[in-house]
Amino acid sequence: MATPFLVLVHHHKNTIFFFFFYFFPVNGLTGGSSLSAGKNDILVSPNGLFTAGFHQVGENAYCFAVWFTDQPTVVWMANRDAPINRKYSKLSLFRDGNLALIDADRYIIWSTHTKSTSPSVQLQLHNTGNLVLYEGEKLLWQSFDYPTDTLLPNQPLTKNTQLVSSRSRTNYSSGLYKLFFDFDSILRLHYEGPVSASIFWPDPHELPAKFGRYQYVYDQRASLNSDGGFISSDGLSVFSADFGIGPQRMMRIDIDGNLRVYSLIVHQNRTEWRVQWQAIPQSCKIHGICGPNSLCTYTQDAGRKCSCLHGYKIANPEDWSYGCVPKFSGCSPDKEDFIKLRQVEFYGYDIRFHKNYTLDSCKKDCLNDCTCKGFQFSYSCDRGTYYCYMKTSLYNGYQMGFHNTMYIKLPKTLVSSFRPVTYKKSLFSCTGLVVTAMARSYEKKHDSKLLNFVGVLGCVIGFIEIIGIVFFWYKSGKHPVTTEQSYFPAATAFRKFTYNELKKASCNFSEEIGRGGTGVVYKGILADKRIAAIKKLKNTDNNQGEEEFQAEISIIGRLNHMNLIETWGYCAEGKHMLIVYEYMENGSLAGNLRLGKLDWQTRCDIAKGTAKGLAYLHDECLEWVLHCDVKPHNILLDSNYNAKVADFGLSKLFDRDSIQKSNFSTVRGTRGYMAPEWVFNLPITSKVDVFSYGIVILEMITGRSPTGNQQRSVENGDIELTLIEWVRDRITGLHGSPTKSWVEEIVDPVVSGEYDRTTMENLVRIALQCVEEDMKVRPSMKQVVNMLLYPGNDR
Repeated sequence: MATPFLVLVHHHKNTIFFFFFYFFPVNGLTGGSSLSAGKNDILVSPNGLFTAGFHQVGENAYCFAVWFTDQPTVVWMANRDAPINRKYSKLSLFRDGNLALIDADRYIIWSTHTKSTSPSVQLQLHNTGNLVLYEGEKLLWQSFDYPTDTLLPNQPLTKNTQLVSSRSRTNYSSGLYKLFFDFDSILRLHYEGPVSASIFWPDPHELPAKFGRYQYVYDQRASLNSDGGFISSDGLSVFSADFGIGPQRMMRIDIDGNLRVYSLIVHQNRTEWRVQWQAIPQSCKIHGICGPNSLCTYTQDAGRKCSCLHGYKIANPEDWSYGCVPKFSGCSPDKEDFIKLRQVEFYGYDIRFHKNYTLDSCKKDCLNDCTCKGFQFSYSCDRGTYYCYMKTSLYNGYQMGFHNTMYIKLPKTLVSSFRPVTYKKSLFSCTGLVVTAMARSYEKKHDSKLLNFVGVLGCVIGFIEIIGIVFFWYKSGKHPVTTEQSYFPAATAFRKFTYNELKKASCNFSEEIGRGGTGVVYKGILADKRIAAIKKLKNTDNNQGEEEFQAEISIIGRLNHMNLIETWGYCAEGKHMLIVYEYMENGSLAGNLRLGKLDWQTRCDIAKGTAKGLAYLHDECLEWVLHCDVKPHNILLDSNYNAKVADFGLSKLFDRDSIQKSNFSTVRGTRGYMAPEWVFNLPITSKVDVFSYGIVILEMITGRSPTGNQQRSVENGDIELTLIEWVRDRITGLHGSPTKSWVEEIVDPVVSGEYDRTTMENLVRIALQCVEEDMKVRPSMKQVVNMLLYPGNDR
């Protein structure tokens, strides 16, 4: 029987319309059947508690989701970063066992990538809210293994999964905060914003042991039980305020970055979600909540508010994560001074600190350094001395329960206009102030006869309008479907281009900016004036099928990391297969190394950025992505020389449950950067990228190509060495023990004298660990990131 839903619609002329939509529940899907977005098909759990179907996330934009039936709170989404058009879109369970979401243009937007040889495949929605795909009694796939922002009772969170917040209350796409198991087995909350990234829970000031958390445990697993207890393998054990048998519960990482446990409470004849536990009681201590150059304040009456520092203005009034930008420019010590902010803290980004400095000494040091934005001045009672911490950036600022003082550097003209104030309500609200669920049902009831009459009249008009829409659909269905893209997903810029669009954007592919084994890259200007890099793939006649290509490109389009090249879209028309990327002003690492343009600090930053990008591909994506061709040509540099890994994902994509089945039909990569596994036909894992990364680092350090001739002189003549052998040879010398001058012998002459020896030795040590012949000895990319950021912690 169809289930009616009354939807209130406000017309642009302030006329009120009521529409009745009917959802048609089914018990499950079998091989060869579908759920249609246009027909409002749904799955309902046997107990009626959960519903699965197409959920509207924007104007004509839908995602396939699971939600609480009576309190329409979404708990899982399949395609949160790639919404589909409602008309003609469907969720199909193919007879081969693959469950796929197909949009109006018949492209696969999302898929489980499952296979079955049995005709008895079936999709069911369980009473727990778990969407499960079976082959007979064998489990093929389940939504519990791929959470979005919510954990339901008894749903596991493991080392291979994570919770990622939504972007805002109305934008369900992946946001800025995530809950995950870090490399040391600690469950952490992490912020990754437009310009900065940091871990903020547990308190990064303290060691995990202080909070009863255990590092480096073998099993990494956490779950919320139905009684309201959340237990993690790292020792974290918390309980909701209403612990015990009773209401429905869920754990969610909210849009403001806080982790909360909710219970569904009946209050005054209505149900609502209430917070029963949260990870961070002081919400201003959540990193990135107000963006850079801003201050977070909290009062009981006004709640949490964001405000720009004096001398700064808000960058984006609709999104505080972008923070504030200065009203001034330039650096002139003679024309600058400081304003004083009491009880203010800015976490992190210290360039140095001074012990037993006077206030005047701290000011002088900051004034003479253009990178210094201010400093924190404090007194240590235990040590009986003053400290000042010089700040290169002003992130994570809050004024609450902190006893020290911040001094912010500004031009004297702005200092003179500063008036210390008690922070009051801001004109702009912080993102994510609401912690209740995102219910949108129309619940108010009125006894007014006039409203009843308007309601009846609206229903009649709405019925007539629906007839008109149906007639229009019937007529339009007789016309051929256009090949142009008829919709744009609301939550992402990723899209499908036509070949003619890209041909026009690139002036018939006239300006070549790069080429490689997989294709040629051209510069182009899109219709919206964005400068793009357009890559034409080679050998597309015998390439992977168009449907598979589109599925993989769709996955790549959803990857989002500051050290990965951003993919804007693709084209797949017959033999024409192209990918559209963001354009990188400073070209490739290879070109910059060849021209000797990079100083030592820039090379260090590139090493860190590249490692972070690869670690994200290996450990943080829902799909397991191997690059298989890490080399300087595929590391691109933006206008600020920030590294971004390019050409990722087309090499190999795996479901995390099948990472052991990493079989490749052909050898992939570039000579000189390829791991030994390719040569000896060993299993291919993420360690092939680790090996290639190590070679890239050695190349950046030495300035020598791995494919060049390295030589060592011996009594009977010179012998040729690989780059790895050459570096090891310079380190150990003729006597097999490290020489004192080995760093000077291997370093690129271009950066000679610039580098810090300790940092250089650490980088060489990391690179040589990455290029070990035995892949089991090599570190993971996540471990590499840790060794780069925290030297000595891996020992």
